[in-house]
Amino acid sequence: MKNVKMKAEDYILTIKVGLTKEFGPSSSGKTIIIASTEGYVSIPDRDEKIGLNIYRKKP
Repeated sequence: MKNVKMKAEDYILTIKVGLTKEFGPSSSGKTIIIASTEGYVSIPDRDEKIGLNIYRKKP
């Protein structure tokens, strides 16, 4: 995972992402990647999975 922290507590999933980080352009080159789970990943200590991508439009 890139720039994603997750915590499951009392049936609530909390996701933390630093919005100032950048990991370069997306494969299309139209956006800048901010955070990604890089596919589906298991939520810590749970059966559920999550897939997350956060990006910003290129200036």
